[in-house]
Amino acid sequence: MEAAAAEAEVRLLLQEARESIEAARSYRRELQQRLRGLHQAREQIKDSATSTRDVLEQHFSDLKGTLKKLLDERLTSLLQEVDVIEQESIKPLDECQKLIEHGVSTADDLLREGESAVDGDVGQQNEKLCNFTKKALHIQLDSLPEVPSLVDVPCLSAQLDDCLLTILKNQIFRHGTVASRPPVQLEEFVEKPGGILVRWCKVDEDFSAQDYRLQFRKSPGSPFEDVYVGSEPEFLVLHMDPHVDYQFRVCARGDGRQEWSPWSVAQTGRTTLVPHEWTAGLEGYSLSSRRNIALRNDSQSCGVLYSKAPTYFCGQTLTFRIETVGQPDRRDSLGVCAEQRNGDESLQRDQAVCVSTNGAVFVNGKEMTNQLPAVTSGSTVTFDMEVVQFGPCSNEGGNFKLRVTISSNNREVVFDWVLDQCCGSLYFGCSFSYPGWKVLVF
Repeated sequence: MEAAAAEAEVRLLLQEARESIEAARSYRRELQQRLRGLHQAREQIKDSATSTRDVLEQHFSDLKGTLKKLLDERLTSLLQEVDVIEQESIKPLDECQKLIEHGVSTADDLLREGESAVDGDVGQQNEKLCNFTKKALHIQLDSLPEVPSLVDVPCLSAQLDDCLLTILKNQIFRHGTVASRPPVQLEEFVEKPGGILVRWCKVDEDFSAQDYRLQFRKSPGSPFEDVYVGSEPEFLVLHMDPHVDYQFRVCARGDGRQEWSPWSVAQTGRTTLVPHEWTAGLEGYSLSSRRNIALRNDSQSCGVLYSKAPTYFCGQTLTFRIETVGQPDRRDSLGVCAEQRNGDESLQRDQAVCVSTNGAVFVNGKEMTNQLPAVTSGSTVTFDMEVVQFGPCSNEGGNFKLRVTISSNNREVVFDWVLDQCCGSLYFGCSFSYPGWKVLVF
């Protein structure tokens, strides 16, 4: 008895020891994970600080270079003005100087000739005096050129407004800010077929955002590209390859401001859901290169255009967006079905739920009393489904029931759709009787 009790006690102690060891390992893993998180946080602070220093130094270096260039250009322009005024003002003075110097030279010649006539030989004196007198009368010794007074000629000066330095000083002291955190951050990535719904939120309650700017890139080495600019706090990014990481970042523009805020911390998102595609080859429809847009063409052929594969799963949101409209017809349909069926002209049949372009809702071929608004260009029609029954046959005769919500133009219709068998995934489809309708699915 004592041996058995001792053995049981040992086993209990061993079990407790194993549990303690596993708890210690788990605790160590959690601590190591937190250490990695601390390391990433430290690296983010250091890297962002280094990047901010580089941006500030480069910006102010460029600013100084630009200011010096502008000041040099202004100085050159003012010096040219001085040169022009000086040259234009000196020119008439130079002409006056030439006239006066010519008069002085003439007077010198006349003086010499007069003195020679007065002091010359008596025999030639009369002739010299006569010639001198005639010459003196011809020269008009009483005619003097006018010389401008100092108040009538330019006196150049520079007018420099000292308030410019005050204005520049005030502007420079207010120029630039350093933010420890951006005012908006990425909040959520929601997988969509062939896309990602990106949501963001404000983290600075004092910041009033007027617009947001979302960018993404496929690989860390490639440049970011604008994918959305607008006032909404979310955007569905389409045309994304499944199982590929994309980096996103967002910034905002304050109310009444022109400049954008600092970028949020870049985060990685991906989708594992293959994109929705229409089936190629149906004569009545033309498809885009990615086969997610279908256009009803002028062909007389009419029928249902189905999805390439059953890519819609319960719990997802399937969206049809009407890009352009044609002539409506009561047989038109946009919807979901359990199986492809050739030969049908519309999804208004059994094993399908759909909406007509006039807003009528059909469940297994029967029109419901409730209906949605008629679709127009730019309208979106969304289908949301969830399983509400999966098991033995119910009174309606089916054993698989889905709760369906169809929404369009701020209205929605909710109903239960009973199927004969379990459907893990569903097809989608559309049909239009007349050309001109273009629909995007995502």
